[in-house]
Amino acid sequence: MNPYNLLPHAWPASKTLSTMNTACARAKSAGILALSCSLLIFTSVLPLLGQAASGGFSTPAAPAQGASSSGSSESASPSIATYSTTTQSPFLGSVPEGKATGTVLPLSFKEAIDRALRNNLGLLLASDSSLAARGAKWQELSRLLPTLSASANQTVEQIDLAALGFRFNFPGIPPVVGPVGVFDARFYLTASLFDWHAIERERGARANESAARYRYSDARELVVMAAGNEYLMSIAAAARVDAAQAQLETAQALFNKTHDQQTAGVSPAIDTLRAQVEFKTRQQQLIVARNNYAKQKLALARTIGLPPGQEFNLTEQAQYQPLAPMSVEQALQRAYTSRSDYQAAAQQVRAAEQFRRAATAEHLPTLDLSGNYGAAGVNLGNSHGVFVAGATLAIPIFAGGRTHADVLQAEATLRQSRQQLENLRGLIDYDVRTALLDLAAAADQVQVARSALDLANQTLVQARDRFTAGVTDNLEVVQAQESVASANENYISSLYSHNIAKVLLARAIGFAEQGVKQYLEGKGK
Repeated sequence: MNPYNLLPHAWPASKTLSTMNTACARAKSAGILALSCSLLIFTSVLPLLGQAASGGFSTPAAPAQGASSSGSSESASPSIATYSTTTQSPFLGSVPEGKATGTVLPLSFKEAIDRALRNNLGLLLASDSSLAARGAKWQELSRLLPTLSASANQTVEQIDLAALGFRFNFPGIPPVVGPVGVFDARFYLTASLFDWHAIERERGARANESAARYRYSDARELVVMAAGNEYLMSIAAAARVDAAQAQLETAQALFNKTHDQQTAGVSPAIDTLRAQVEFKTRQQQLIVARNNYAKQKLALARTIGLPPGQEFNLTEQAQYQPLAPMSVEQALQRAYTSRSDYQAAAQQVRAAEQFRRAATAEHLPTLDLSGNYGAAGVNLGNSHGVFVAGATLAIPIFAGGRTHADVLQAEATLRQSRQQLENLRGLIDYDVRTALLDLAAAADQVQVARSALDLANQTLVQARDRFTAGVTDNLEVVQAQESVASANENYISSLYSHNIAKVLLARAIGFAEQGVKQYLEGKGK
């Protein structure tokens, strides 16, 4: 049974009643404003994850299935969201894995997450950034490590003394000397004995590498969020298709009943026309629902890296599972300890401090060692050992203001890093508090929406009984159907809101990769 559909059997059809409201109606509700604000933060930072990832998960609101002709009431739940394709984040793309098969792939929530962690473009790019940071660290370290090289050459030369300016003749000295053979084979060694500037830069690069590793971990959290959100949106879209189909069959049954009564002379023609309009409206909504579901499945496939054209079915339904309460203090403590983006920002500050010290160290002298050892002679068989060794002390006196410029730039970078860290700390506090508020509100919305759905169903039963008894026309039945459709849409949206609120909370406390699976399976503590 689909958890998004909790309707009784339709009268007289065998399926349940449900429909969808318009996005405009749902966007006006207080619930969607709260969740959309949290979601907006996340989408705005997705493209910038390579630099600093933070915030909640956000997507623009998608249009719901069309409202009925009678005009349904505003929903009290957030709407399902879709992504804008104009400025798509790399976390909404992927590198497809394998080739499409001719069979329908069953796709569980866990498998969707695992595929996303293998193929998501944002994570792959974060991995490359981490690799680049490792290369930068080795580049700085190479300035401190000794270098050893070897070379060997054998040359033969004949010299014309006149060409060198010796244009006179001396007895016993020929005008052309040679050929002369020269052999030289040596090992060359250079080493830095003291360079505080290079030492501090290497420490800064090492901190940058650590920050890149934390950013990669944070990218995994964001991938889990993106894939989890797409899967939940697909579940809700599938529920809307089922709801639209049930509503269509109910409208068909009402039209048939009204037409039979008109034929029998019991019901006026206006009732038949009204029922037919309702039936056509439900047909249109079913078309829209199926189209939105197909597009949402494509978005999910793009996020997790399914090969183009691969057909799949969702094997899981996100049931309503209340989450064990967590205090704000506990959540904040866990977030500051576990959030990878916060740890990355802290390492970024440490790196900036090291580079600031490195810039100041440009005033200090450096001491280098260089030398070579080998063999030289006429040829390999007629050679002997030779060597050169020396040390160089370089004392900077005046660099034309370059050191001062480097210090100023490093100081500016350090200040920015510290400010970003403090801002992120405040943002984490905001994320945690809003996630807890959204979770509590979404849980209440689910309870209210479920109760409203039960009341709407009772109203529908009474309206159809009155119509059958001839007490009233079918206007009450149509209006009751609209109320049921609105209530069912509210329940679908509130259930999605509750599940995505759990995902947002997992992200806020730095527990997304493990927590999302547990929360959505009802195992989270």
